[in-house]
Amino acid sequence: MAAKKSMYEADLGKVAANHEPLTPVSFLFRSAAVYPKKIAIVHGRTKLTYAQFAARVRRFADALVKSGLKPGETVAVMAPNVPAMLEAHYGVPLAGGVLNALNYRLDAATIAFILEHAAAKILLVDREFASTVQAALARLKKKPLVIDIDDPEYRGEGPRLSAVEYEQFLAKGRPDYEGRWPKDEWQAICLLYTSGTTGDPKGVVYHHRGAYLNALGNALAFGLRPDSVYLWTLPMFHCSGWTYTWAVTSVGATHVCLRRVDPALIFPSIRDNRVTHMCGAPIVLNTLAHAPADVKLKLPHRVEVMTGGAAPPSAIIASMEQMGFRVTHAYGLTESYGPATLCEWQPGWPDLPLDERAKLMARQGVGYPTLGALAVLDAKSQPVPADGTTMGEIALRGNTVMKGYLKNPKATKKAFKGGWFRTGDLAVRHADGYVEVKDRSKDVIISGGENISSLEVEEVLYRHPAVMEAAVVAKPDEKWGETPCAFVTLKPGTEGISGAEMIDWLRGRIARYKCPRLVVFGPLPKTSTGKIQKYALRARAKEIV
Repeated sequence: MAAKKSMYEADLGKVAANHEPLTPVSFLFRSAAVYPKKIAIVHGRTKLTYAQFAARVRRFADALVKSGLKPGETVAVMAPNVPAMLEAHYGVPLAGGVLNALNYRLDAATIAFILEHAAAKILLVDREFASTVQAALARLKKKPLVIDIDDPEYRGEGPRLSAVEYEQFLAKGRPDYEGRWPKDEWQAICLLYTSGTTGDPKGVVYHHRGAYLNALGNALAFGLRPDSVYLWTLPMFHCSGWTYTWAVTSVGATHVCLRRVDPALIFPSIRDNRVTHMCGAPIVLNTLAHAPADVKLKLPHRVEVMTGGAAPPSAIIASMEQMGFRVTHAYGLTESYGPATLCEWQPGWPDLPLDERAKLMARQGVGYPTLGALAVLDAKSQPVPADGTTMGEIALRGNTVMKGYLKNPKATKKAFKGGWFRTGDLAVRHADGYVEVKDRSKDVIISGGENISSLEVEEVLYRHPAVMEAAVVAKPDEKWGETPCAFVTLKPGTEGISGAEMIDWLRGRIARYKCPRLVVFGPLPKTSTGKIQKYALRARAKEIV
């Protein structure tokens, strides 16, 4: 028997006047109405106002529809952080399509798999990556319509894959096109593929509601304002630029596009464009911190930096602060639209000694204002005590968790076990409620029955004055089962240090059983998104006698 409706439900409900599906596409048209003459996009010498930005997006959407794009079909884009990629985040959903921003660091075989799996109808390709895409297309039986992007800031050469160039394609569309707005905010807006370190990558599906909310969460968490200037040091293909593709626009701020992450380009851009905000993985911070002295510029103002992924070492945070950056640490995954938590600054932190403050800032913190719930769960799916030592798995819940994995119900069901999205990341919860990631579940080292956090050992290694990058993995051991093995990239000019010297240095700063028995020097293997490939290092560690 159906429950009786309350007086608030009996004759009050959703109608056109009080309900409209949420979509981040609406941010652009609000900003274009409020700030029509304000600069929305800077790319080299190119500057576009919000009125021009909106008109170009309408043209793009109309041209897509005229090219045969049907609602729910996929449009793939292979491009760096250029205006065309940013415009695609609005134009594709405005046409009713689903945007698949491709990782331009992937190989041809993986790109071919993604295009086929996503059933891409249309593909936009920047000339820099045309050769790789050409090889990928050769593997496909059914090829998408291809459109070239000729970016004026690109100085190289690449094969032409199409008779139609992006600007010509836009010219086919109308600047007053109204668009196909979502009838349901649960509709897919983006398709993003995970790195796929083992097996085929999984297609993560975003919906309009989640993208809208996480973008606003970013604006709140990062303090974006209409006078903010955001530098694109984070790839737009990565979690749709952590949804900053929409967040920056939501407040009418300025996007500064950047084709590649290079300190020689970043520092002058900060100065010339008066950049106030930027994002990047810890590797970006590391690159800036260790940039040559003749490249670094004195910053005219403080720059807010949000970083995510692995916890940035406190030494890197301290170095960034000394240069004039203020680092905010966030945590998230592709499945959570990028950032889901942040290390919220607390009163009194600015007065703490730099090293102490950096350690607090390296934590992953608390849930976003737009996240439903954040938990650290034990093996029985119960919350761990907030004692700073008991580890559990980070679990997320809410509107900013993915719709699921495309064509993979088994993986979706596993990820959503028990009504939570299980991240696979192990963490502790401190007495103040802040969460701190200790390791990936597969990266914990168990030596003689003792659990060793590889991140804890790496954190200490990064304090060594000669260390530029470090990763610690388990190495099989007949006596202990496993022992820590460190892989280290040294700073230029410090190559004379030995592994024994580094181990001796560590022994004075960490418990002896946590010290690596072996240190291997050299470059570290990385995924296409810049993450250190620990699975490759584990394989190498097994082979070392």
